[in-house]
Amino acid sequence: MPRQLGDLEDAVMTRVWQWNRPVTVREVLEDLQRERSIAYTTVMTVMDNLHQKGWVRREVEGRAYRYTAVSTRAAYAAALMNEAWSKSDNPAAALVAFFGMMSSEQRQSLQDAVRMVRADGPEGDPAEGAPTEGAEGPPEAGR
Repeated sequence: MPRQLGDLEDAVMTRVWQWNRPVTVREVLEDLQRERSIAYTTVMTVMDNLHQKGWVRREVEGRAYRYTAVSTRAAYAAALMNEAWSKSDNPAAALVAFFGMMSSEQRQSLQDAVRMVRADGPEGDPAEGAPTEGAEGPPEAGR
């Protein structure tokens, strides 16, 4: 299960995810330097660490590497949420608390996601149709 990215790792991965193409250390460095003073070797080390951790793959091009994301930001966020949720001793209470923290836009996104899962779910899947006994949906869902 992935651990949360550090601040600089996240800044690098944000660019890799947004650009959605193979990138070089130099490209990431130049973009990061718009926001902060940072050395080439620092960015190179962070990208090498991200490669070692399995966040990016790399291919040699000339004397440099080109880095590509292994998964999406959405998959990363989902894995973090799943990890946090799985550590709860009361998953239902954790979800209720989480839903209570959501903005109306986030609740709408949740409702959209539930509709997508239900539309794609196989017949007989608990995600299809009524909730299982004792289960309650998130606040505002289906209401």
